[in-house]
Amino acid sequence: MSLNSFGSRAKLAVAGQTFYIHRLDALYSVYPNVARLPLTIKILLENLLRAEDGRSIKIDDIQAVARWRAGAEPVQVIAFTPARVLLQDFTGVPAVVDLAAMREAVTRLGGDPKTINPLQPVELVIDHSVQVDAFGGAGAKAENAGLEFARNHERYRFLKWGQQAFANFRCVPPDTGIVHQVNLEYLARVVMSADGQAYPDTLVGTDSHTTMINGLGCLGWGVGGIEAEAAMLGQPISLLLPQVVGVRLSGQLPEGATATDLVLTVTHLLRRHGVVGQFVEFFGQGMLGLPLADRATLANMAPEYGATCGFFPVDAETLRYLRFSGRSEQQVALVEAYCKEQGLFLTEETPEAIYTEVLSLDLATIEPSVAGPARPQDRVPLGDVKASFKATLADFRAHRQLSRPVKAALQAPSGVCSDPSKFGAAGGRLEEPRGPAQALPKPGVTDGSVVICAITSCVNTSNPSVLVAAGLVAKNAVERGLSVPPWVKTSLAPGSRVVIEYLTASGLLGYLEKLKFFNVGYGCTTCIGNSGPLPPEVSRTIADSGLMVAAVLSGNRNYEGRIHPEVRANYLASPPLVVAYALAGRIDLDLT
Repeated sequence: MSLNSFGSRAKLAVAGQTFYIHRLDALYSVYPNVARLPLTIKILLENLLRAEDGRSIKIDDIQAVARWRAGAEPVQVIAFTPARVLLQDFTGVPAVVDLAAMREAVTRLGGDPKTINPLQPVELVIDHSVQVDAFGGAGAKAENAGLEFARNHERYRFLKWGQQAFANFRCVPPDTGIVHQVNLEYLARVVMSADGQAYPDTLVGTDSHTTMINGLGCLGWGVGGIEAEAAMLGQPISLLLPQVVGVRLSGQLPEGATATDLVLTVTHLLRRHGVVGQFVEFFGQGMLGLPLADRATLANMAPEYGATCGFFPVDAETLRYLRFSGRSEQQVALVEAYCKEQGLFLTEETPEAIYTEVLSLDLATIEPSVAGPARPQDRVPLGDVKASFKATLADFRAHRQLSRPVKAALQAPSGVCSDPSKFGAAGGRLEEPRGPAQALPKPGVTDGSVVICAITSCVNTSNPSVLVAAGLVAKNAVERGLSVPPWVKTSLAPGSRVVIEYLTASGLLGYLEKLKFFNVGYGCTTCIGNSGPLPPEVSRTIADSGLMVAAVLSGNRNYEGRIHPEVRANYLASPPLVVAYALAGRIDLDLT
């Protein structure tokens, strides 16, 4: 329990229940500027008030945050105690293994192993293991899921044991969704309640895009495994009290522009400005008009624009989304009452906070664009893509010897296979991809050919507007008799099962499937390099001619070699543009 040196502990009654909270306005009389602090700093201040123990967190620490100065260089280190920890199956498994090892050690010493448990809620979502081996057909999802389970059965058995053995630990099984969308749709509380207390839902995660949850008003970011384990065991994390950059949004997105175009613009803007190590907060009339899904898209790419997080405050849209996604009325009432009581609820009348700097962006200026060919901050307006690629290709050939690309057979699988004979010496798959067999027409694959088009990643598959737009593009294409060239490997990897439900209900999934955008599995897939091998004839053509081919994906990272070892140019784009480029089969075209 907190030492409560500032007398902040008080009661809050909500829907027939009473919770203890630590009121921020208890400091207003001594530190009047607390009322105008950025909301992220207020959340950190509440965290210290609640966790004050006289050792890790002292009165001086709380005073330092209350006196936060917008323009001061960061020097104060505070102890931040997240409310919960989010894991995914690659970086999270070692943390669970360490807990199991601790239980073994306690057993050897004659103690009770059941005393070893996470002290904070820990949630692990399995999403990093599915790979796009099968594609372009109705059975792709089932086949990829079968391969995933075969490769990872030992890890999955261990995680299932962990969920049954440990208190405060639950595991979302494979073939369910991407961790950040599952967090957004289901796991996030926005306001936590435990042991009679109510407090902000804050978190750290073992994935850099944990930041996506800031779109829902939950402060969180990605950390390393050691920090995550410390948080699991109730230890605070050292945090340099950051500067906070405010981004004032005005206007509204024009017709034809998407949240993807917006986030690529923001990434370009903030990378150029420089926000590394800083918090970013979005505010303004334009922000109030953004749907929750668009906010999540902007929050997701905080690592790409360099910030620790990109935060959106709780407001009426947040409450709407919580109800829409099935949270209980009791939970929604708690979120609303707590945030309003603590000055964490944004309305049109809320005074502007004091920020280190303020940048402004008119949403009406956003235009369709992509980012590439090798960095997410390199935004290219749609009309300039052709010229941009040609310049990139010319520079590449002039200044760098074209080595033969890595063979598709050397692409690493997403797990361990029980049959080593199916893999090469380097661990890559020797089996051919399970796509529709088609001969390549002449001229076939050349420089600039698009060989991968993937609707994938947490940044976009959480957003109904862009996925419905992709379905509408597919519908119009099918009705006009258009088709995807055979050298394009297409895939649809939804962020959750909800995506397939609304695409089916809208009648659009069938049109996507007619263009070979079949569901290949619920997971990160192409965005993290689990794109699977290309068709052998495509691989041979690329290797024999030393081609510079392209991938177009609705992801958040596109560094060379990340998406596929044979693909040198990778472009981030909205889902409707992914469909458009799949139809075109080339990147060096003007699609405007």
